[in-house]
Amino acid sequence: MFSDKVLLITGGTGSFGNAVLRRFLNSDLREIRILSRDEKKQDDMRKKYNDPKLKFYIGDVRDYQSVLNAVRGADFIYHAAALKQVPSCEFHPLEAVKTNVFGTENVLEAAITCGVKRVVCLSTDKAVYPINAMGISKAMMEKVVVAKSRSSSSTVICATRYGNVMASRGSVIPLFVDQIRAGKALTLTDPHMTRFMMTLDDAVDLVLYAFEHGNAGDIFVQKAPAATIETLARALTGLLEVPTHPINVIGTRHGEKLYEVLLSREEMVAAQDLGGYYRVPPDLRDLNYGKFVEQGEVKISEAVDYNSHNTTRLDVLGMQQLLMKLRFMQAIAGGEHAQPEE
Repeated sequence: MFSDKVLLITGGTGSFGNAVLRRFLNSDLREIRILSRDEKKQDDMRKKYNDPKLKFYIGDVRDYQSVLNAVRGADFIYHAAALKQVPSCEFHPLEAVKTNVFGTENVLEAAITCGVKRVVCLSTDKAVYPINAMGISKAMMEKVVVAKSRSSSSTVICATRYGNVMASRGSVIPLFVDQIRAGKALTLTDPHMTRFMMTLDDAVDLVLYAFEHGNAGDIFVQKAPAATIETLARALTGLLEVPTHPINVIGTRHGEKLYEVLLSREEMVAAQDLGGYYRVPPDLRDLNYGKFVEQGEVKISEAVDYNSHNTTRLDVLGMQQLLMKLRFMQAIAGGEHAQPEE
């Protein structure tokens, strides 16, 4: 489906964008476009990959014209541009709305206008039962995705929803490694807090699955194990051979949950279990509601959400085995100075 086609990655200089780029670079795509605001990171990527297939566009998803310039002639879009740091979005909620909601609207409107074949948008577990500004803005982004998919007959628009991506830029694993190396105590928010654990390769697999199998308005979720933050910390101190490294519990930060949810109870009623993934189809009813129709055999009152407390729980050994799948941790174990996954 990608032969001789053009792929645009918004937010292409971030962790997700880089991971998708690496997977697609050796494919038979004719051109890969990177749209982002960061000219320094774009220049670093240009030098690193040195590939004529790569084209770079300076722009911001908040600005429709810059999005339109990048979208013209594209066949596929992976929309990863976002503000994703929970505490910063708590202090600047309107900035999250501008990028995550209005930015997504701009990308999808440009995609429909230019006849793009498929768009896959990146969402997060924090969009389910959201309590923080980042999650609320991503929940609204998902609503924009579904609403736009209803009015688009030629452009297929769907979304993927992720939990934590291990060792990505700004995440806790590189922070813990830096604290251990500096001889500082690890700063744990809440030892009992659980988070889904996914690798960047897992995330890209889900993107490819969505591109290939997604229908208009679908949201795809990958099943993933979870671990407590204390288990993650113990796994890291064990791998770095400092099992007695001190740990300070500092309390939850602004907007943090005790556990994350990848599928709500309401979504579980309609979700299709595809083995390694769940597919949540859109509600295709219009506003002229007719006779009530029971959705599936399970009632909402009987459904259970899919969250990081009730999914497969990793112990310290299982967490260590998963950590060692990361290029970041392989480099650390080899005594190298590694950068977060990108």
